[in-house]
Order: sequence, then structure tokens, then C-alpha cells
Amino acid sequence: MNLANVLSNFSNIIIPLVIFYIVATGIANKVNVYDEFLEGAGDGMKTVVGIMPTLIGLMIAVGVLRASGFLDFLGQLLGRILVSFSVPAPIIPVILIKMFSSSAATGLVLDIFKTYGPDSNIGFLTSLIMSSTETIFYTMSVYFLAAKVKKTRYTLPGALIATLAGIVASFWIVGSIFG
Repeated sequence: MNLANVLSNFSNIIIPLVIFYIVATGIANKVNVYDEFLEGAGDGMKTVVGIMPTLIGLMIAVGVLRASGFLDFLGQLLGRILVSFSVPAPIIPVILIKMFSSSAATGLVLDIFKTYGPDSNIGFLTSLIMSSTETIFYTMSVYFLAAKVKKTRYTLPGALIATLAGIVASFWIVGSIFG
């Protein structure tokens, strides 16, 4: 049995094991697990209802930017500036949109895969950027809204620096592999 099969089988059983552990621990501690589950699910639904306008607004804004061609325009414009850093123009909209919406960025990634192929230099770079960056504004709006946080302090600068580090690392990895 190879490592991929072992990992696949392990991943298939880990979530049921975690659920069983939580239920067993609750029963051992004489906690009414079902009532606690229902209370948590109710709180979760309240959170979903509270953040829904933010999610819809983000999705609409990204959809409008993409459909209008503004993202392509911005990618070409910034591509001319960033050409000296060997940043391909099709990557720029992915980087920008990923900060707002992972699903919208996935649509852009699929377009890149169709055009260049997933095993190409740009396809590999796109995959690395998607996996090493975060949906900063989505995450901040959802979690800070849910937790009623008003002052974000250093969250945005820290998240932007971490995203930049992920992007730079992606370029470095692709450069070391593809030369």
C-alpha cells in the first residue's frame, strides 16, 4: 500500500473519529451532547444570517468587477509595471481577487488552467498562490462581524504582509523548480 492510499484512508476516517471523540468526551463528562449541538447550531445559524449581507455584497462586487472586464484591464495595467519582476499578467487578477473571494479566484484559476494548462509554469504558480494566500477581506469581515470586533488594529497590515510572503514564496518555489 503506498503513502497516497494510506493518507486517503486516514482522511476518510479522521472526521468520524473526531466526532466520536467529542461525543464520548461529552457523555463521559455527563453533558447533554445533543442539546449542546442544537444550541451551537442555532448560534451558527444566527451568525450566518448576520454575515449574509456582507457575503452577498462581496460576491456581487467581485462578479461586477470580473464581468465588466475591469480585472483584465487592471491585470494588463499592473502587468506592464510588474513585468520587470517576472509577474505574468494573468496572475495579477488572481492575486487581487483572492484577497476578497476564494471562489471567484478559483474561477480565474480555471480560466488560467484552460489557457495555459495546470502543469505549466503559470498554472503551477497560480496553484501555489491560491494555496499560500488568504481571503483577507472576506475573513476579516466575516469573523470580525461575527465577533463584533470594531478595532482591527494590526490585522490588515499583518494579513497583507503574510499574503505578500506567500506570493513571494510561490514565485521562489516556481523559480527553483522551473528555473
